[in-house]
Amino acid sequence: MTPVQAVSRSGAAHRLAALAEDALGGPLPVRLRAWDGSETGPAGAPVVVVRSRRALRRMLWQPGELGLAQAYVTGELDVEGDLGDGLRTMWAAARERRLRPPRLTPADRARALAAAVRLGVAGPPPAPPATQARLRGGLHSRARDRAAISHHYDLSNAFYELLLDDTMAYSCGYWAGEDPALTAADAQRAKLELVCRKLALEPGARLLDIGCGWGSLTLHAAERHGARVTAVTLAREQAAYVHRRVRERGLAERVDVICQDYRDIAAGAFDAVATIEMGEHVGDAEYPAFAAALHRLVRPRGRVLVQQMSRGRNAPGGGPFIEAYIAPDMHMRPLGETTGLLEAAGLEVRHVESLREHYVRTIGAWHRTLEERWAEFVRLVGEETARVWRLYLAGGALAFEEARTGVDQILCVRPGPDGDSGMPPAAHRWYEGLERR
Repeated sequence: MTPVQAVSRSGAAHRLAALAEDALGGPLPVRLRAWDGSETGPAGAPVVVVRSRRALRRMLWQPGELGLAQAYVTGELDVEGDLGDGLRTMWAAARERRLRPPRLTPADRARALAAAVRLGVAGPPPAPPATQARLRGGLHSRARDRAAISHHYDLSNAFYELLLDDTMAYSCGYWAGEDPALTAADAQRAKLELVCRKLALEPGARLLDIGCGWGSLTLHAAERHGARVTAVTLAREQAAYVHRRVRERGLAERVDVICQDYRDIAAGAFDAVATIEMGEHVGDAEYPAFAAALHRLVRPRGRVLVQQMSRGRNAPGGGPFIEAYIAPDMHMRPLGETTGLLEAAGLEVRHVESLREHYVRTIGAWHRTLEERWAEFVRLVGEETARVWRLYLAGGALAFEEARTGVDQILCVRPGPDGDSGMPPAAHRWYEGLERR
């Protein structure tokens, strides 16, 4: 027997597997390889590689998702092969075998500490990775919301230009058909056109785009439908980008770009209001006031379209990784709760459409771009940030695939004084010809 073989039978991997199985209440569904070359677990399963004792120290101090995420983004822990397949295997095992998340008792912690000493990983908690958000101030105060939005959306315009297609739409696309020739850009243009049709935009209509991103809907509505658009974002990088695109396309007379909080929008009586995947950032306690603002800002018989992510009824939504690295302070609720809040604000919900499967394809396109241009992303933002995004996209696609997370378009109207909605009966016409956009 060679020394390597001896280590593989009695090394760190076996000790780690025993601790993990004890904490989870069942056998590990993945293969485990440790820094000393030892390896254990089912053959043919995804291989989790613990490259450093530091990874274990993180998980000792932060048991559960956050410690694992910290170790992954720093490269101290890795998954060989396709990360999505590895996550899918672990989620499937958790469901089928009823594995429980680690809830360590004092005795569990004592055993883990003793094992940590034997493995040489005991020590003070490592500093959080540089990419982890560090927010201050009251939850959903204006200053904290601005910092939370900046953490994600002000990463750099160059990063999002590399990741997204030429529409610069950073939200779920609408894949209007099964034609394999359809691209992510086709799906985004179809989504933008669908939103404009649902809002019944026509030349001269006043549209308020709350959380305008990099201006995809703003520009489409102004160019294709002749709308007069007020675009609002909290992210300074986004506002500067949209200003530039508006000037380049000669749309300055039709588009105003404002960098401000939606709570500070004073003007009202818009013909239509759209908020595309911005409502998740509003907060749970603040959402009734947000819904009331949507009602206040649109004229009677005007339309409001909310495209927003939701969580399954028994799913947590978000999670420690998302909230620490991607969207701090975000909140997702089941779809029915959101429609209830919109109705409570005086809006009439007229049409709801789930786009959940569309997001699997949309995120898949972004993930392929990230992997195909990995070296460029690393040069642009560094390997740690690139790994954050790899984990985010792989995990996000799986959450939509497994219905733990959803995304929906909710079309509302503000009824007139006599209850008239102004809605025509032929809603199906929204979809005609979208595959050719």
